[in-house]
Amino acid sequence: MDTQDSPPFPSPYINREASWIAFNERVLEEAENPQHPLLERLRFLAISHSNLEEFYQVRVAGLKAQVRAVMNPLSQDGLTPTEQLNDIYARTRSIISKQQKTWLTLNKELRDNGVHIVEPSTLSVQDKATLKQQFLTDIFPVLTPLAIDPAHPFPFIPNRGLNLVLELKEKESDKTMRALVPLPRSLKRFVKLQKTDNTFVLLEDCIVLFLENLFPRYKMLSKGLFQVLRDSELEIDDEADDLMQLFEIALKRRRRGNVIQVTADADMPPSLRQFIITQSTLQEQEIFWVSGLVALVDTEQLVAKNLPALKFTPYNPRFPERIMDFHGNCFASIKHKDMLVHHPFESFDVVVLFLQQAAVDPDVLVIKQTLYRTSKDSPIVKALIQAAENGKQVTAVVELKARFDEEANIQWARDLERAGVQVVFGFLDLKTHAKVSLVVRKEDEVLQTYVHFGTGNYHPITAKVYTDLSFFTCDAAMGRDAVKLFNYLTGYAEPKALENLTLAPLQLRNTLLAHIDQEIYNAKAGKPAGIWGKLNALVDKRIIEKLYEASQAGVKIELVVRGICCLRPQVPNLSENIRVRSIVGRFLEHARIVCFANGTALPSPQAKVFISSADWMSRNFDRRVESLVPLTNPTVHQQVLEQIMVANLKDNQQAWELLPDGSYTRVVCPQGEPPFSAHDYFMHNPSFSGRGSGAHGEAPSLRL
Repeated sequence: MDTQDSPPFPSPYINREASWIAFNERVLEEAENPQHPLLERLRFLAISHSNLEEFYQVRVAGLKAQVRAVMNPLSQDGLTPTEQLNDIYARTRSIISKQQKTWLTLNKELRDNGVHIVEPSTLSVQDKATLKQQFLTDIFPVLTPLAIDPAHPFPFIPNRGLNLVLELKEKESDKTMRALVPLPRSLKRFVKLQKTDNTFVLLEDCIVLFLENLFPRYKMLSKGLFQVLRDSELEIDDEADDLMQLFEIALKRRRRGNVIQVTADADMPPSLRQFIITQSTLQEQEIFWVSGLVALVDTEQLVAKNLPALKFTPYNPRFPERIMDFHGNCFASIKHKDMLVHHPFESFDVVVLFLQQAAVDPDVLVIKQTLYRTSKDSPIVKALIQAAENGKQVTAVVELKARFDEEANIQWARDLERAGVQVVFGFLDLKTHAKVSLVVRKEDEVLQTYVHFGTGNYHPITAKVYTDLSFFTCDAAMGRDAVKLFNYLTGYAEPKALENLTLAPLQLRNTLLAHIDQEIYNAKAGKPAGIWGKLNALVDKRIIEKLYEASQAGVKIELVVRGICCLRPQVPNLSENIRVRSIVGRFLEHARIVCFANGTALPSPQAKVFISSADWMSRNFDRRVESLVPLTNPTVHQQVLEQIMVANLKDNQQAWELLPDGSYTRVVCPQGEPPFSAHDYFMHNPSFSGRGSGAHGEAPSLRL
């Protein structure tokens, strides 16, 4: 890679952590977007806060661990862990400040729309009496006041624990005491005042108002509120015999992980401030003093209120007409032709129905399923259990290392095992992230394999808001490849001579590099050359270097990267032929797609089109089991290339463009062109491959 003529950027790579922060800033910007209804803007605010918490629990915790261990590995862009942390702390203060300003604006608009979060001092005598009864009945029994003195040392604060800290004075003497009142997660942060529609009092204000019930001999001198975040990474002993037991122990250790951040009420007096600093063992820069509402993520509770006028118009996903043409029979419709289902615009019920029908079909002999994340009351798991109870051979590859879903997956594993499902946990040192479901059915004395490949999780709830792709096929070669994949997961039998499927950690990175090399060759030979990609993250250095090489060879590259992007686009003599955009809107972009021009101008029927479970990150290529699936059926190929990709590249309403310096600018609709939102388009236009017999002629393709 020749970068000697590139401009004087510190590095040809954007820092991964800085890029993530930039993504969360885009999420926060949507909280100020007047095109969104009020409660949806509030939802974006809550998401931005939740994102920041997870970032600290995982990424910042990892950097701090490196500092503690006196490790100084340089990031891709040449920064030490300490340098990255200092930048993160500075940008976090900016984000928190903006979040609080946004909350003030949204809170005012909530009042204007009849939703009131009131101070206790503004309540009438009758309202206070009503609230006191609520407090004594619904809140007081759950609270645990904790005195802090030599006999009662400062207690352990769990991860995400929100606490009132108090300075109290005994009424009959000058004796003072400090105390904590943890705010239980089982209680709503916004206490609805009875006999009102939408008037709320903050839980901490309610507790302070009736504090005498907790500390009857004391009066309050001062108060504050603070929240603790802890390291949430798991450390796993690779010699463990019982993986489920191992993870249960590790999860308990995670709850007691190192404190990595404290967020506290800026209005607390200096004495309580110093008390929090001393007890936290953190440096001053690691404590964030908030002028506003601590733990903004709790505002999600207000979003859940039944106020339809302040939310997006409800969207009911379409059910593919193709399946209805075959009287609801998934297997008949798939056997007729490969089918792609575009979630959430087309219902995830198709995936559930596929497994439910397999569970009760007497001709189905075998079901194999990967499970990375699923819902609390999962119909997928229920279908697998029913299939096992019906005597079918059912195998579930359950990934225990799905971050923050480990406990749920342990429970699912136990439920499945009790029903007779063969539960496998895959590899200890690799996460099984591929999304695959395989059904073997006996048809006319011949075994027929049906396969579902997905870009997202088998999760019916997130499938309503994540944009993902479900590909169904009964192609014999794809079926053979899927069988080899499951044999790899259950028996460590490394697959040889896969016919269509590409897997990580075996060949995925090298396969992508080879396709990019082919585009470079075509460009140098004077042929059309191009790459279109849609990802959630682009981090891997070898892939980025190859994309830079392709750009310098004249390959036109268009990327839609929702989140982290370490590639620096539009740099002369380095990446001038690469453009990167990010779409942040009503739905969370999650599908992974890559298209190679293959000697033609994109979009083209001759292009090579793939969907994948993998983002372009080192962890996905080297430490996860992932899939790359070619799409050769003409209708499915057209749908992904000429409908989904073109729509993403046309969007001028929810798109942001990445600039060479790592910042983003919102794409502005060009004068004279109509506004175009990919999400709106997909909500109102049927997909190509899901159309039934009622559709006439060829489906129209979008044009850039």
